[in-house]
Amino acid sequence: MMGERVKVRIRCNVCGEKFVLRGKREKERIDTGFKQCICNNMYDFEIEEQSV
Repeated sequence: MMGERVKVRIRCNVCGEKFVLRGKREKERIDTGFKQCICNNMYDFEIEEQSV
């Protein structure tokens, strides 16, 4: 299903900061608009998704 809403929990593996965002599933990607952590980390994350 295209455009399915999902809840995404992101945890930075560098500083431990946690973010909870809503996004849309687009094919194999989830678009939340998240770019980087407040510690400038852009790649090292633990990501968990849930259907809304």
